[in-house]
Amino acid sequence: MDKIQLEILGLSSSQSQTGSFALVLGEREGNRRLPIIIGMFEAQSIAIQIEKINPNRPLTHDLFKSFAEELDVRVTEILISDLKEGVFYSKIVCTNGTKEFELDARPSDAIAIGLRFGVPIYTVESVLSEAGIILSDLEEEEDENEEMTVKSSSSSTSSGTKESLSQTSVDELNKMLNEALEKEDYEKAAKIRDELNKRN
Repeated sequence: MDKIQLEILGLSSSQSQTGSFALVLGEREGNRRLPIIIGMFEAQSIAIQIEKINPNRPLTHDLFKSFAEELDVRVTEILISDLKEGVFYSKIVCTNGTKEFELDARPSDAIAIGLRFGVPIYTVESVLSEAGIILSDLEEEEDENEEMTVKSSSSSTSSGTKESLSQTSVDELNKMLNEALEKEDYEKAAKIRDELNKRN
């Protein structure tokens, strides 16, 4: 079975389902995109890991990683293996040093866990040919512009709040960052962290 490596291109609110998010994966050696609708909690867990934010208390996917490491189990890859009636299926490929085994998982959970272990994400041709979207050069350009919009809107607040952050002292921003982390408001924490990074 030939595997195709994917990378995360973007995460945005779903236009079609309220409270859901669209996770867009892209073919590493090609121009096909694989959009997957995921839940809010999984989207938050993926975003936290992408943004390198350390929550005060471990999330479910952090707990899985700690548990696996305690038992000397390593995750080696994530495989989006099948698509049946519009539902994606995936596997978390693991090893304990002597034996390799697979765990069935929803793609959103598998990807959130895979990010924590820093492993590659793969799919197979049958999934990409059925659910993948091929972008022409023009669409790629538009897509890049949209991704920049998504990234900028997720990493910055509305212009009013953004301006208030830019006028806040570094000490105050650090205090606000700690408060946001204590309240587990990771979106706000990411915005404050971005403002701090701009100043360093």
